[in-house]
Amino acid sequence: MLTEEIADAIELTAKLMELHGENQFKVKALAAAAFRLSKTHMDLSGKTLEELEAMEGVGKSIAGKILELQETGTTKELETIKAKTPAGLIDVMDVKGLGPKKVALLWKELGIESVGELLYACNENRLITIKGFGAKTQEEVKKNIEFKSQNQNKFHYAFASQIGNNFIKAISVKLPGILISFTGALHRKCEVVDTIDILVEEEHFEKINDFAVKQPYPFVIHSSPAENFYYNLVVGSSTDAHIQLTGMLDLPEQEQGSEEEVYDDLQLQYIEPELREGLTEVSLAEKNEIPKLIEFTDLRGSLHNHSTYSDGVSTLKEMALECKSLGYEYFGICDHSQTAVYAGGLKPETILIQQKEIDKLNSELGPFKILKGIESDILGDGSLDYTEDILKTFDFVVASIHQGFKMDEERATNRLIKAIENPYTKILGHPTGRLLLARPGYPIDHKKVIDACAANGVAIELNAHPYRLDVDWRWIPYCIEKNVMVSINPDAHATAGFHDMYYGTCAARKGMLTKEFCLNSLGLKEIEEWFKKK
Repeated sequence: MLTEEIADAIELTAKLMELHGENQFKVKALAAAAFRLSKTHMDLSGKTLEELEAMEGVGKSIAGKILELQETGTTKELETIKAKTPAGLIDVMDVKGLGPKKVALLWKELGIESVGELLYACNENRLITIKGFGAKTQEEVKKNIEFKSQNQNKFHYAFASQIGNNFIKAISVKLPGILISFTGALHRKCEVVDTIDILVEEEHFEKINDFAVKQPYPFVIHSSPAENFYYNLVVGSSTDAHIQLTGMLDLPEQEQGSEEEVYDDLQLQYIEPELREGLTEVSLAEKNEIPKLIEFTDLRGSLHNHSTYSDGVSTLKEMALECKSLGYEYFGICDHSQTAVYAGGLKPETILIQQKEIDKLNSELGPFKILKGIESDILGDGSLDYTEDILKTFDFVVASIHQGFKMDEERATNRLIKAIENPYTKILGHPTGRLLLARPGYPIDHKKVIDACAANGVAIELNAHPYRLDVDWRWIPYCIEKNVMVSINPDAHATAGFHDMYYGTCAARKGMLTKEFCLNSLGLKEIEEWFKKK
């Protein structure tokens, strides 16, 4: 091993020992030795134990570790302490500004075990609830995580599209009228993308590519002759399976003025970019049976939102007023329930206070209406964390799992089904608990869960937060088959969070969701009747 690698291994040992609260004198000795070794360019290979011991700040114990590292590439001590540490915590300790002690607090108090979970906690304003963390620290941690993620060349669609749109706007200002568009996975609005692919006119390729390589993000610029731009856009934004099923590579070369014209020439119903995955879209297009996909403008209300009553950063009134200003008919407040102590979950007495405020605001804001909801934690046995006399005071209940993620498929499925069967559950929240690029979510039998929703008149959530997008859009066709409504919920913790419903709509369109099967496409009176019908 190189001296730098040995230093890194000893430093990691020190950090993990500090994380677990082990002997501070030993921690300091290891950290000091690692620091000295990292600053020396001395070649340690071939040195005897005695020679290593004679080095300043090393000593017998650390000299032994150096020899062990040279022989095996690790140490028993390091492997032992790594075995009792969630692997993701090591990455969390690499986030600038977080030392082992702060990471230990995040782990013990918020259950954070990965960088993705930490980023999500920052967005939900949870770090400031812990002693030693303020709003500035939280924002700095968030920025450092995003910087680190960018260098890993995987991006949430929301982030990549924002960066890409800014790039396209800059180009369009410099070159008015230029043909330019997203292509690849970004044009299909995939949940996660590796690169920001952009198609431009061949004439301007070199100038735009030179501009792109100077950006701090992985832009990939593709070029096309202007007369074949839309054909190449369709090809470039399609999976190989979609290309093969349509036979578009065999299409005679001809000029098209839009993506729609490409499919006209293929004698197919137009297939939206989101659908070009090579699944059922081509066979449906051949029969002209692709339904009219849901539009963002079809949404008439926002359900599953938080306020300062729990872990939100905007007050109930601020959230309601913003929702109304966006043109929605209703706003569902679903603060966290009492089990979610880490998120300031509502005790029964606080629920009464909140509901009185809701009544007052509704008298002022009508016909716009705040619907009384709660995001009730699903406990380990599948029950909800309030008694019936509390649950019946709400207009609707979103039932979600927030703790106890380490379950096998059978246990996780049964836990969800029991919650679905609760007569007060109206919506099943983020059913797998996944966090894109961070946590895969607990395994569930989606068909059994959706079947249970069908049997009990429960809607399933498509959590629109771009880190979640859960339920996965690939299960939406089965929801529709079983007549299960899908609710596109922003899970907003601040007024800006309402805009995440756009990303939920993008994911819903990939699953061919129509407004008829979207719960919050119902008007106020319709959704109140639906909640009562359950």
